[in-house]
Amino acid sequence: MHPMIASPKIKGFLNLLQLCLAAAVVAGGISAAAVPARAAEGDSPLPLMFDAKERLARPGLSTVVRVRILTSVDFPPFNFADQTGRLAGFNIDLAREICAELKIEAKCQIQALPFGELEKALEGGAGEAVMAGITVTPERRQRFAFSRPYLGVPARFARNLKARIDGDTAGALSGKPVGVVRGTSHELMLKAFFPKIAATPFDTYEAMLESLKTGKVDAVFADGLRLPFWVAGESSAKCCALFDGPYLSEKFLGEGLSIMLRKNDPLLTAAFDQALSVLSRNGRLQDIYLRYFPNGLY
Repeated sequence: MHPMIASPKIKGFLNLLQLCLAAAVVAGGISAAAVPARAAEGDSPLPLMFDAKERLARPGLSTVVRVRILTSVDFPPFNFADQTGRLAGFNIDLAREICAELKIEAKCQIQALPFGELEKALEGGAGEAVMAGITVTPERRQRFAFSRPYLGVPARFARNLKARIDGDTAGALSGKPVGVVRGTSHELMLKAFFPKIAATPFDTYEAMLESLKTGKVDAVFADGLRLPFWVAGESSAKCCALFDGPYLSEKFLGEGLSIMLRKNDPLLTAAFDQALSVLSRNGRLQDIYLRYFPNGLY
């Protein structure tokens, strides 16, 4: 998995989350900064990343000759090659939906490159945009433009089903050994948000999961993309289950997935933002999300 993205301040769900963070109090061993990321009752299972009342103007794209969206094939379920070799995944379907919304399907091309070549290709004019989960950094912001984020990436707990945990919230893990990968943002987040949990660092993700499976730790704290797939897959041998959460944190995890564009192309950046806003409001973004995450990330 590629590191997640930190991007400009957004409206909607994350603004609401920030208000909740400011109002939270320390209770049950959970820091004031830790608030579960949940959609409001009756809302879409995907928290909205755009203000539902905001209407962005669509720029004219008649002068755009082509839109080459670059991606990689090593980030399932977001972008990968299926059994026939065809590009597939959440990002791929979303890219096609964006092109359809902007009515530029005939101009759109989706091309796969090795992940390490994407930045150079975009800078060199071999594409107009990248959808591959590239981390936003201050250095990259000097070289590229980024759309507003379209998907928040949470952190999750998973517990061993044989462990004695009295309760169904993170507070019940106070004093319990909880695995986390050493030197990651999740380790920092676990210690900051849940100071009463006995954080147990591991050198690798695989070692952490093996210790959870064998009961050496009662639970683990990791990214909410891979962990649900492991829990539901054969590797876990049905040992474990997701537990509480999920949790979002701008400080530790960034604000979510975003599209990287060329710095000198504000027209296309604005067009992508407008299309994402529409797809968020009309439910198409949620449809794609549920196609690849039927059990949800949230």
